[in-house]
Amino acid sequence: MINKRSIRVRNKLKKVSRRNRLSVFRSNNHIYAQIIDDSKGITLASASTLEKGDIDNNNKKELAKIVGKKIAERCIAKGIKEVAFDKGKYKYHGLIKILADSARTEGLNF
Repeated sequence: MINKRSIRVRNKLKKVSRRNRLSVFRSNNHIYAQIIDDSKGITLASASTLEKGDIDNNNKKELAKIVGKKIAERCIAKGIKEVAFDKGKYKYHGLIKILADSARTEGLNF
C-alpha cells in the first residue's frame, strides 16, 4: 500500500519533471534502486543488495554506497545522465542520502 508521502512525492516529481525516475526502496535488510520510465511504464535499470558479486559486506552504509554506485554506472551505460530522485516514503537522510550522494559522485544529475 502506498502512503500519503509516497503519493505526494511522486506526483510532484511527475508534475515538474519529464525525466526518468530513480526510485528507492529500503527494507530492514536490503536496499533497492531502479530507474523507471513513467511514460512507458518500464524499468530501465535496477540495483540492489540482493545481487551476487561484490556485495558481501554487512555494513548497511557501505551497501547503500555500492548500490548507488552500481545504479549510476548502469544508467550512464544506457545513456541516462539526468533523473528525478524519488525517495518514496522515506526522509532524505541516512541510507537514502548515502545512496543519492554515491549516485551523484558517479555522474548522475538530480
